[in-house]
Amino acid sequence: MPRRSATMLAATLLLIALLCVSVLMKVPYTEMSPGPTYNTLGSQGGKPVISVSGHESYPTTGHLNMTTVQVTGAKYEPSLVNAVVGWLRDDVLVVPHDNVYPKGQSDAEAKKQNAEEFASSEDSARTAALKQLGVPVGSELIVKSVTAGAPAEGKLHAGDQIVAVDGTPVASVDQVVAAVVKHKPGESVVFTVVPRVKDAAGNVAATPGTRTDVAVPTVRAKDLDPKAPAERAELAVVGIGTGIRHTYPFQIDIGLQDVGGPSAGLMFSLGIIDKLTPGGDLTGGRFVAGTGTIDDDGKVGPIGGISMKLIAARDAGAEYFFTPSSNCAEATKNIPSGLTLIKTDTLDGAMKSLEQIRSGQASALPSCAK
Repeated sequence: MPRRSATMLAATLLLIALLCVSVLMKVPYTEMSPGPTYNTLGSQGGKPVISVSGHESYPTTGHLNMTTVQVTGAKYEPSLVNAVVGWLRDDVLVVPHDNVYPKGQSDAEAKKQNAEEFASSEDSARTAALKQLGVPVGSELIVKSVTAGAPAEGKLHAGDQIVAVDGTPVASVDQVVAAVVKHKPGESVVFTVVPRVKDAAGNVAATPGTRTDVAVPTVRAKDLDPKAPAERAELAVVGIGTGIRHTYPFQIDIGLQDVGGPSAGLMFSLGIIDKLTPGGDLTGGRFVAGTGTIDDDGKVGPIGGISMKLIAARDAGAEYFFTPSSNCAEATKNIPSGLTLIKTDTLDGAMKSLEQIRSGQASALPSCAK
């Protein structure tokens, strides 16, 4: 065979081999794409996304849409070809797998974490919204979780309100921890709790007239968690997680299902405020979308997948998009045509921006500068 032909054949075979490898070779990346948006002022599955009972609410129009991203599963690994194609597309975001799923996290674990973050986000959204409106918000110390196999299992339950430990009133997580670690492993701790039950609608409510003392043995921290840090390994624990649950003067339900993560907090707060505000719509009938975590005091925090959420908002018909200030640099790299980004740091700032939209002063809106 002539040398030229042999060289061409070898090159062709090498190219075919490389193509086969690129198709079969898996790479540790995850793909994100635009997900559905949900109007917090509207309905989903025939039920209002936000409903209020025990207090007057008001009709709303326009849109205050929360945005989502779709993410490939924890076990999915794209081929090298698929990853390269994703990198070249504007509507797919390819990121390192560990950025989305911490090492070893399963789909079930990720779903549970997202559900917990979503529930926490709902609580903060209610709290921030009512504080913005000047409505008093209460709080109570609760059992948030019980470790399987721990001494507390079967004695304390998620949702129980903790009133006192060893007869001393407690109001913070730190006070509970301090009271437990005073004991030597093997000793019992007495928790005074108000047991919590769920009513027929699934709402958590106190068991009428009950306040119960529950004695719970302690064990060493390392007995429940072999990986416990050395400084904690020998301390007494009962195997519960504690936290603060807010209480409200009336009921605010958020009815979305199969949505996770904390990034809808800002839009839920705005939707709640709109439902509780008489005398006109916050949006002035315009289509506003956005994203951002929110804390109890109304501070807006950054989120992931901002570029995909911008596309989702544009495709849904949004004109304006609330963008956490920490996400502005990424968001301005490729702003979808016709979408105005509103730089947002706080719930109060978002309210002022909506006022500018209603009054036709959109040119004065705080913007994400390129």
